[in-house]
Amino acid sequence: MKALDGVRILDMTHVQSGPTCTQLLAWFGADVIKVERPGVGDATRGQLRDIPDVDSLYFTMLNHNKRSITVNTKSETGRAIFTRLIESCDVLAENFAPGALDRMGFSWERIQEINPRIIYASVKGFGPGPYEDCKVYENVAQCTGGGASTTGFDDGPPTVTGAQIGDSGTGLHLALGIVTALFQREKSGRGQRVVCAMQDGVLNLCRVKLRDQQRLAHGPLKEYPQYPNGTFGDATPRSGNASGGGQPGWIVKCKGWEEDPNAYIYIITQAAAFAGLARAIGHEDWLEDPEWNTPEARLPKLETVFDEIEKWTMTKTKFEVMEILNPLNVPCGPVLSMKELSQEPSLRGTGTVVEVDHPTRGKYLTVGNPIKLSDSPADVVRSPLLGEHTDEVLASVLGMSAEEIEAAKAAKAV
Repeated sequence: MKALDGVRILDMTHVQSGPTCTQLLAWFGADVIKVERPGVGDATRGQLRDIPDVDSLYFTMLNHNKRSITVNTKSETGRAIFTRLIESCDVLAENFAPGALDRMGFSWERIQEINPRIIYASVKGFGPGPYEDCKVYENVAQCTGGGASTTGFDDGPPTVTGAQIGDSGTGLHLALGIVTALFQREKSGRGQRVVCAMQDGVLNLCRVKLRDQQRLAHGPLKEYPQYPNGTFGDATPRSGNASGGGQPGWIVKCKGWEEDPNAYIYIITQAAAFAGLARAIGHEDWLEDPEWNTPEARLPKLETVFDEIEKWTMTKTKFEVMEILNPLNVPCGPVLSMKELSQEPSLRGTGTVVEVDHPTRGKYLTVGNPIKLSDSPADVVRSPLLGEHTDEVLASVLGMSAEEIEAAKAAKAV
C-alpha cells in the first residue's frame, strides 16, 4: 500500500511548477490523470528536445507515474467529460494564467457545485495585490521573491540560482497544501481552495534573508563578508559564498581547478573543529596565538584564513580533502557536478537517481522521490505518451461504453 492510494487527481498542470507537485503525489500512490489538449499536449513535450519527434526530457522528468488523456474542453462533449472527471476526482490541480479556468466556465464556485468535496489547488505567480494578474516564470519568481537580490557577490549584479526554487519549490509547497487539505476533509467532509503563489514560495525559502533584513537595523551583520572592512546599505546584501549561519564558510579551490570548473570544496571554519582544521593545513601556530585562536580574533581576517586553507586544498582533490577533514568533524562538501551526481552509486541505491526506460526515447536518468517513507515505497514509472490512457480512463473512471468513447472521438472531444 502507498500513502495516497485511493486519491484521484485531475491534473491540469503544465511546464514545471504544477507537474512537480502532481508527480510527487503520484509517487506516493495517487492516481494522477493528466488532461492535455488533443494533438498538442503539455508544451514541454516539444521543448528543448534532444532527440527528434520524441517527448523531451523536460516533459518526461516531470510527469512520471501519471495517466494521460486528451480532452477538448472547447467542445460541448469535451466539457461534459471534463465535468464528469471533476465529479470523480478528489483534487483538481492547475497552474494556468490567472482566470483561465474561469473563462472555460469552471470557476471555483462552479467546481464546488459539481463536487463539494474536491480540493482545487493552484499555482499562481503572485497573491492578491498589484501584480496578481501577471504571468510568472522561474527567474521572475526568484527576482520578485527575494532570491536574486541576495544571491551573488556584493560587487556584481543580482544572480538567479540554478536550483528551481520558483517552479519546483512552489510545486513542493502546493503538494503540502493538497495533502493538508485532504487531511482536513477527513474531518470536515468539505473540499477547499489551495493557492500557492510563486513569489510567496521563493520568499519562504529566503526567510533567513528576511531575518537578516531585520537584524541589519541593529548593527552590521558580522557573518557577512562586508564586515568589518566593507559597508552595508539599508537592505540585506549579497554575501557571495558566506555561510550565513553564524559559522564562517567559503568555497576554495582544489587540485585540478585550472581544468575542472567544479574542482572546489566548501569549508566551514566551525569554532568547535577549528583546532583540527588548523593542524591539518599546517597552521598549528594559530592555536596558541591570541591573534588567531578565537572566532572574534579571526573575524576581521577571514580572507586570510581562507587563503591559507586554499593553499592547502589546492594540493589535494576535493575528495581527498573530504577524507581528511570529515574525521576531524570539519563541515565541508565538494562541489559536485551533474555528471558526478548522475554517476554516484549511493544515489542510485536510494532511488534518488533512477534509470527509466521509455518506449520512444529509450533509457534516461531522472530524479526519483526525494522524500522517503518507510511504509510507502515510491516506484518511478515512465511518463505517459500523449493521450495514452484516454480510453482506459473514460472506461474505468467514467464508466463510458466503447460506443460512447467512439462517439466522443468522432465529435473530436477526446
